[in-house]
Amino acid sequence: HWVAALIALPVVLVAGLPFYRNALAGLRAGRMSMDLAVSLGVLAATAMSVSEAARNGPFTWFDGATALLALLLAGRVLDRAARRRARQAVAELLALQEGTVTLLGADGGARAVPVDAPRPGDRLLVAAGERLRLDAVLEGGDAILDTSATTGESLPRTVMAGEALPAGAVNMGAPFTARVTAAARDGSLAAMARLLERAEGARGRYVDIADRAVRVYVPVVHAVALATFLGWWLWVGVSLQAALVPAVAALIVTCPCGFAIAVPAVQAVAVGALFRRGVLVASGTALERLAGADVAVLDKTGTLTEGQPSLLPGDWTPAQLRAAAGLARSSRHPLARALVEACPDAPAMPGVTEIPGRGLMQGGVALLGSAGFLGLPADGAGLTLWFRAEADATPVAFRFADRLRDEAEASVVALATLGLRPELLSGDAAPAVAAVAAQAGIADWRAGVDPAGKAAHVEALRAAGHRPLMVGDGINDAAALALAHVSAAPEAGTDLAQTASDLVLRGAAPLAALPAAIATARHAQRLARQNIAFSLAYNLVAVPLAVLGGWTSIREKTGW
Repeated sequence: HWVAALIALPVVLVAGLPFYRNALAGLRAGRMSMDLAVSLGVLAATAMSVSEAARNGPFTWFDGATALLALLLAGRVLDRAARRRARQAVAELLALQEGTVTLLGADGGARAVPVDAPRPGDRLLVAAGERLRLDAVLEGGDAILDTSATTGESLPRTVMAGEALPAGAVNMGAPFTARVTAAARDGSLAAMARLLERAEGARGRYVDIADRAVRVYVPVVHAVALATFLGWWLWVGVSLQAALVPAVAALIVTCPCGFAIAVPAVQAVAVGALFRRGVLVASGTALERLAGADVAVLDKTGTLTEGQPSLLPGDWTPAQLRAAAGLARSSRHPLARALVEACPDAPAMPGVTEIPGRGLMQGGVALLGSAGFLGLPADGAGLTLWFRAEADATPVAFRFADRLRDEAEASVVALATLGLRPELLSGDAAPAVAAVAAQAGIADWRAGVDPAGKAAHVEALRAAGHRPLMVGDGINDAAALALAHVSAAPEAGTDLAQTASDLVLRGAAPLAALPAAIATARHAQRLARQNIAFSLAYNLVAVPLAVLGGWTSIREKTGW
């Protein structure tokens, strides 16, 4: 017994500290928790074991106390790992601001300074291909920015003088100067990081079904243990030591381990089944929250669509396509790349000059680009390149579409069948969003929504009593993913989107796994409640035996 005590006492004293601290904090706050029940059970079993060892009794229960701590601490380790992922998401977002920026002095001199040095009003020089690390406004001319990381726009956009430049965007054109509007700690990326932290804190306060049951269960079992002790000591008249044995037995029997196992046991099986279907579950309470979702908020680019524009059939000839693709070989613009993919054997045209964000010229003549670049009225048709073979030729339009994923339409129908109202939320332009919404069968859609707008929409849904499921793949979706009741990201999405999500959808058709995951989560919740019912039934049988001192004691007192 004393060898067992030598091993167990340091474990109980040190390994049990997280439970003791939480139990004490709960009591100070006027509430009972599972930590209180665990602490009392462990300490009572240990104290009884020490007492029995001191009087050379036949039994001790050190192994029960240490085994309980080991099992429960394993769960704490998994929870800490999930919280580390949340902190990693914030770190990756703030990494967009790490490094140096080129600060322009009053004398026109340029020097590299840490990103947290500039203040509002300072001037920066942003080189070609450099990431803009601070919020600013463009001072003069125009700039071509790739804002896909922060807004979700599938194409680079042109920013005119005086317009805002979002932190995190990449300069796709010539160098430009910008005036800082917010310091690093006050900018949009820092605000999004704070939003992620706040959302993770709110998610951490979510209490699963077992914890909710324990809040009612714990006061009852403590009262039973106390009544058992008083009954044996005062009513039956046994010694204090003898009265403690059935009281501690009742406390151990009623310790909410059954509740602690009821939900994880189901989750372990459900998580394994979902993994085989291509769904990684990253949060301990994800399945319960997924089962309760009633609105599906879907991002467009990279989620419903493949994220790459492709050429549509049109009123152009193969010769025109070949000539336009030859010009497009001189550009890295996504639409130009799509044009080259449509005619990969087109030879590169000589003497081509690119006007960033507008189009391509040859011999001083605008031949391929936007409608305005070729002197045509804008048609608002979305992803379009206009082409003419020569200065006086009739222009033709090459129209593109971000192709819908093969499984998107069927997945949206399946989500609606499960009772989730589908919504489309995108930072892209209205024509492109409307086209995808029509193809996918989504009536409720919003275009031109920035990251803050996505997060605000998710919060508005929650405030209205809904439980939104957010599905997105980009950095611009991270805040909304973290704020949603439950969230999912495709495997091809950014690391930030995945770390902010509860589920990661793998495979070539990631959306197809989502309806099945919801059905599995709902089934798992039914089984978890069933397990809790079994745990209660077990207590109805075992508690009387513990209270009455065991079956042998009952036979001795009743003559059975």
